[in-house]
Amino acid sequence: MIIRKMLISDYENVFDLWAGTAGMGMRNLDDSKDSIDRFLKRNPDTSFVAVEDNAVIGVILCGHDGRRAYIYHTAVKNDYRRNGIGEQLVNTVINALKTVGINKAALVVFKDNKIGNDFWQSIGFTERTDLIYRNISLNADNI
Repeated sequence: MIIRKMLISDYENVFDLWAGTAGMGMRNLDDSKDSIDRFLKRNPDTSFVAVEDNAVIGVILCGHDGRRAYIYHTAVKNDYRRNGIGEQLVNTVINALKTVGINKAALVVFKDNKIGNDFWQSIGFTERTDLIYRNISLNADNI
């Protein structure tokens, strides 16, 4: 298995992985090929895929605003879980962020996503109970 930077040519395989991952929240516009292409162009050094035998078996998206980083859509194929691939992807992102001078990363996990929450807790990500997460949809078509 190798971990390398994600390319837009990985999109179809990555999307299939996301779509097959329980607990993954997907949006038709935010997660479209065009949107992910913009994301990768804005963040060319902080999103990665794990590949084995030319197949994508894991993915992590990460971007930053120059101050804080945000991790999105981390997934590992079911048959490859519990082998440290997710942790390797996270460590790769953390090292990439340190290289560009980012000191803190955050992420959002659905409350009922037990597998995701257990994973993030197991590798040292703490739960913030002092915050209320808020958002607003800017496009009614983004379902």
